[in-house]
Amino acid sequence: MSRWLIALGALLFTAGAVAAPAASSEDPMVTAARINAQLAVAYLKQNDIATAQDKIDKALSQNARDASVQLSAGLVYERLQQADKADHHFAEALRLEPRNADLINSYAVFQCRHGHYAQGQKLFEQAAKNPSYGTPEVAYANAGVCARGAKNLVQADELFRKALAARSDYPDALLQLADISLERGAGLAARGFLDRYFNVATATAEALFLAVRIERSLGDGQAADRYRSQLQKEFPDSAQARQLRSGGSGE
Repeated sequence: MSRWLIALGALLFTAGAVAAPAASSEDPMVTAARINAQLAVAYLKQNDIATAQDKIDKALSQNARDASVQLSAGLVYERLQQADKADHHFAEALRLEPRNADLINSYAVFQCRHGHYAQGQKLFEQAAKNPSYGTPEVAYANAGVCARGAKNLVQADELFRKALAARSDYPDALLQLADISLERGAGLAARGFLDRYFNVATATAEALFLAVRIERSLGDGQAADRYRSQLQKEFPDSAQARQLRSGGSGE
């Protein structure tokens, strides 16, 4: 499941963006806290963890009742591998703004990344149903990732289908359903989902490797060889290409 959870890491980092300072009439300490929170996230992206911690600690001392400050603190302390402290800050951000769908989604990412699949899945579904959240397909797909992490393929399948109900051409859900279908022994269904994926997304090493496995499972050696050749030509240095060269099937 690690290949799917990488996407959650990127999502969590994106969720770390904080609001810009308000007008100059705002309390200077509130403005300073938000600026320091923004700086903390910026330093985090530059892998300057020490400076990021310094900035977020200043922000918290200036105004700990700002949800964006608490969210940024969660990001920083997760990178510091202080999961309990990060959890506290994510939870506090959501307590301050309980209807903020972006905060719900951010906390869900954190929960799922740390193996709290049931809680993460619940939060993702909560975000997906929030009218202010503009991409419910993303939240449902991430809930599906949590379900897969918990080895619940039936529930994962349902959630990825909900993602497609929200957006029928959502590539991540199509690729996930193709992978799940193959894992469950439904090769034809897997092929169908992957064909839909290739119609709306650019081929990746991961998708082409999955295509090779699907066609091999269906006994279509020619199709498998075509995908294998495409993978080796377009992504020769990928882990998937190396695995095929070494004789691995990925099954």
